[in-house]
Amino acid sequence: MRALVTGGAGYIGSSISNYLLDKGHEVIIVDNLSTGTIHNVPKEAKFYKFDIVNSKKITKIFLEKKIDIVFHFAAFINNEESLKRPKKYYDNNYKKGKIFFENCIKNNVKKFIYSSTAAVYGNKNFKINEKERLNPISPYSKSKLKLENFLIKNKKKISCIILRYFNVAGVDKKLRCGFYTKKGSNLILNLCFALKKKNIFTVNGNDYETRDGTPIRDYIHVQDLAEIHLLAAKKILKKNFFKIFNCGYGHGYSVMEILKKFNFYSNSKIRYVIGKRRKNDIVISIADPKKIIQFLKWRPKHQNLEHVVKSSLKWYLKHI
Repeated sequence: MRALVTGGAGYIGSSISNYLLDKGHEVIIVDNLSTGTIHNVPKEAKFYKFDIVNSKKITKIFLEKKIDIVFHFAAFINNEESLKRPKKYYDNNYKKGKIFFENCIKNNVKKFIYSSTAAVYGNKNFKINEKERLNPISPYSKSKLKLENFLIKNKKKISCIILRYFNVAGVDKKLRCGFYTKKGSNLILNLCFALKKKNIFTVNGNDYETRDGTPIRDYIHVQDLAEIHLLAAKKILKKNFFKIFNCGYGHGYSVMEILKKFNFYSNSKIRYVIGKRRKNDIVISIADPKKIIQFLKWRPKHQNLEHVVKSSLKWYLKHI
């Protein structure tokens, strides 16, 4: 399999690129390095530094290489930033994505795995399956859903799997790639940073309608997510279809539970304060993974929270 990976210098894109290479597949990465880093790009991958809307350069790749499938990760993902800069997220995540996919179709590349988000569901206080009503509440989630809808409108022309990620955690098992940023919307990253810098960690609100007052998320390990992508690619290369799947484990942890387990597994004590709620923050987000388990015959292998925390610490304390 020869895969074109957009956003392959980012946290998730690089992790999945490494996994594909480990399994003997060829990987071509396109990334403008606006949020990703060259340090994440696998040496075995062919790397091109340019924006995905550069149709001339993308077309050149399609003419020179026979691309079997496209994995599209290129996007801005900071939910909080999107509230302040909605146009940035609309333009980058939707408009650029649309131009890119149109160029793929024009060049007869029509098999896609699209990296979407569980944030398209909004607030739900139960396990979410793929048939639930969609209710994106931030510019970030709206931009991701808008590109989903573009793909759906073109479903007769293409073969596509949309993967709606819940909260992705952990790092590549060989510690080859991860986050290089100092802050973001990833809870475990922010805890690692607080530990290294001995900062006081802010818990954004403790008055939510949850078991301890803090938001609850379903955390899926990036290595399990990588396996999902490969299984999905193998399916779609054999047969044409269009499907949407949730990517999660079906159980969640609250912010406070993660904080306590982080302190336990790291043998540390991060001091924390209770701050204000974040605007438009989702209260509970837990996947119903039955559909993806049945269709891909996928079984989670990395649900151990201790492994998530310790591997993340090993990576982040070295690189942030």
